Amino acid sequence: AGKVELHGKVMEVDYSVPKKLRSRKIQIRNIPPHLQWEVLDGLLAQYGTVENVEQVNTDTETAVVNVTYATKEEAKVAIEKLSDHQFENYSFKISYIPDEEVSSPPPPQRSRRGGHSSRERGSSPGGSSQPKQLEFPLRMLVPTQFVGAIIGKEGLTIKNLTKQTQSKVDIHRKENAGAAEKPITIHATPEGCSEACRMILDIMQKEADETKSAEEIPLKILAHNSLVGRLIGKEGRNLKKIEQDTGTKITISPLQDLTIYNPERTITVKGSTEACSHAEVEIMKKLREAYENDVVAVNQQANLIPGLNLNALGIFSTGLSMLPSAPGARGAAAATPYHPFALPEQEVVNLFIPTQAVGAIIGKKGQHIKQLARFAGASIKIAPAEGPDASERMVIITGPPEAQFKAQGRIFGKLKEENFFNPKEEVKLEAHIKVPSFAAGRVIGKGGKTVNELQNLTSAEVIVPRDQTPDENDEVVVKIIGHFFASQV
Repeated sequence: AGKVELHGKVMEVDYSVPKKLRSRKIQIRNIPPHLQWEVLDGLLAQYGTVENVEQVNTDTETAVVNVTYATKEEAKVAIEKLSDHQFENYSFKISYIPDEEVSSPPPPQRSRRGGHSSRERGSSPGGSSQPKQLEFPLRMLVPTQFVGAIIGKEGLTIKNLTKQTQSKVDIHRKENAGAAEKPITIHATPEGCSEACRMILDIMQKEADETKSAEEIPLKILAHNSLVGRLIGKEGRNLKKIEQDTGTKITISPLQDLTIYNPERTITVKGSTEACSHAEVEIMKKLREAYENDVVAVNQQANLIPGLNLNALGIFSTGLSMLPSAPGARGAAAATPYHPFALPEQEVVNLFIPTQAVGAIIGKKGQHIKQLARFAGASIKIAPAEGPDASERMVIITGPPEAQFKAQGRIFGKLKEENFFNPKEEVKLEAHIKVPSFAAGRVIGKGGKTVNELQNLTSAEVIVPRDQTPDENDEVVVKIIGHFFASQV
């Protein structure tokens, strides 16, 4: 730590965290506002595997990002190398962010010694075994003309709001330049989110009354498409109930508006401020529940699929808010996959999709399949039809496990979105993987014991055809049939 003079400017570098608590996370401040994400990503990637980059919204002209590296060593190198890094007349300012990750509990012998792990310090006193309440932010869309009023003179309104509701509020002003609406992300407890939402609705209503544009302002909530089905409920029951209980009218943006870069649907609630606030509580309750179930499912996956970095997948994020947004394409930075594997083991999975769905997967002029391959970091090819009346086509996906997870996840999702399966049923597909013929017996187990256990554990159907002739690489096919999670496990 110290001062460095660079091009006549004095830069200060500080370790804002004691040496013991140095973490994998660093904060970079004073980034030129027009620096492109691709450039920043490229720069950060020079020092190691970047697991996550998150833009922190501030009132400053320059940008601030939090970066999580795969290891503390990489973060240390990045701090040393970037501390005197200059872009035009801007010098980066960098510090550590204390690690409060709950993801991997400290080994028991350390905790007995009352160790200095920052993780323990991050957990609540006396309740260290309690899992941290999952953070599920509220994402709202507000008309651009009200953003000024929400921020207030010299930022006073928003400061007051965050203090009162104990929340962190990000107003994504730079997102969707020229758009009529801007997203706002509220990080707080469920109660804090609801209180902040009500205050924002009041501010907008007051502003609308004063500017005589006195129509009721709808509440718009953004939610990841993967959660919305459960909010709607079977035959729309959940949504109808919320409408009846709160006296509101609720509509949800069509699936056609979704893109690979914008996985969120807009939930529009119309009614009085009071009614809208009431509806927000109920809507978020349902979304939170769906999200928590997914996280549990995902964590079970993570234990079963070693080396899988779920954060990098962006499939289950609460709205991809963890991905930086490039102008015009929200979260476009997600398109460059970060491989947490040093030497990615290439795997080949053949996934069978309904023949009539091929067009949707390929997209206009092959755009969708190209985007998908780029997003997942996998090669994705569709094999020619077996015959003129084949009901299924084979998709050949080649790439490391993480790329498989991303690519298959998006294909399952796309088929559901495009209604190739009715709303009530899970998308179930057949996948084939190859195993060395000498190992097929191991998959089956004595008297079929292993394969039965596999089926019970994963709720996918696993078939090892008995009398297969091995192929030229002495491998045989194992068939897996099930919905996305089941087959991934």
